[in-house]
Amino acid sequence: MSDPDDLTPDPGRQSATPIRDAALRGTVVTSFVLVAVALVRGYGDAWLLFWAAVAILAGFLVAGPKRSLGLGTRITPQPRTNPRSSVAEAVLAQIPDPVILVDQRAVVIEANRAAYELLAGLKTGHPLSFALRTPDVLDGIQEVLETAEPLKVEYSERIPTERTFEVHIGPLQSDVADVHAGVVLFFRDLTSARRLEAMRADFVANASHELRTPLASLLGFIETLQGPARDDVKARERFLDIMKGQAQRMKRLIDDLLSLSRIEMRAHLSPTQTVDLATIASQMVETVSPLAKERGVVVKATLPDRPVLVLGDRDELLRVAENLIENAVKYGESGGKVDVAVARTEGPVPQVAFSVQDYGPGIAPEHLPRLTERFYRVDVVQSRDKGGTGLGLAIVKHIVNRHRGHLDIASDPGQGARFTVRFPEAGPRP
Repeated sequence: MSDPDDLTPDPGRQSATPIRDAALRGTVVTSFVLVAVALVRGYGDAWLLFWAAVAILAGFLVAGPKRSLGLGTRITPQPRTNPRSSVAEAVLAQIPDPVILVDQRAVVIEANRAAYELLAGLKTGHPLSFALRTPDVLDGIQEVLETAEPLKVEYSERIPTERTFEVHIGPLQSDVADVHAGVVLFFRDLTSARRLEAMRADFVANASHELRTPLASLLGFIETLQGPARDDVKARERFLDIMKGQAQRMKRLIDDLLSLSRIEMRAHLSPTQTVDLATIASQMVETVSPLAKERGVVVKATLPDRPVLVLGDRDELLRVAENLIENAVKYGESGGKVDVAVARTEGPVPQVAFSVQDYGPGIAPEHLPRLTERFYRVDVVQSRDKGGTGLGLAIVKHIVNRHRGHLDIASDPGQGARFTVRFPEAGPRP
């Protein structure tokens, strides 16, 4: 005797569902065909329409859920959610990299949030080609479906920013009901790695070039002194002065490279010493004053009366002040003056701002984003003539980053340039 509360699915009842659906579709199609033929031939009447409607209603009744009366009533339950499926969806949502599942027709079955953020046109139930129009990836999906072997392809996009991904395409096989066989696409972001490789290659090339030029100059003068100018006292003195300048240029370059390397090695270690930024600025203004006087530049310092404390490395902060003030004197000397200021800034987090303003020719807007790159120069010839190595602002940027600060550069051509460094203030205000 059957239990009235038994909710176990009936296999026979489940298998009958497709038959009832087919009966409904057949009845509807047949009725519409009969009505259409009758109307075309001209002998359709109300009775024909009535019996067609009766046939359609009967099809609905046959296809509907069948219920038997009595104690043996059995209710077909709704399919239960697969716990494994829920866990898989939760895991997929937590993966930070884009993941997309497609079936054998390359139609999207499932995707995580990162995939929807990467591909704006991605929609479940739509072909992947609607959102991703990269032939290499689409051909790779087809190849994996045919061979059942995983492969890797590269995918790049340039809008809104240039990014590069390595797409792992693997076969997706499952014996679970309602889960289609297909492929899974896993996008691994290579943008940072590629940028690092490019920066490293550029660094090696630039460093080699910067050292090769003075070395070639030294070798040429040495050969001249050993040959034609062996007995020429005046030429020898002039050549030796030039050789000394080239040797000093190489020394500055090597010193800057070593400084940059040391700063990068300690980038993860935040400074813990308390330093007065106003004292550092005052000391560096005095140090640079002979150079400013030589070039006819007046350096004016606006400093607070009380100490302005930050957590920092004194030597590194001196290097920041030295680079910024020297650059302002050298490249902004046509303006005749340089303003140096240290001040506290209001806000949710108390900060200290150190700014250097020159009134020289300024910097064109297209150069501003790249000023802190290694060996980048707005004017190569002018920079070398003034003894620059192309690493000064790169060193400043790395020091500021280590001190958890922020570097801001603002300039208008013909109006000079302003470099502002902001650091978190240390301790309570005096």
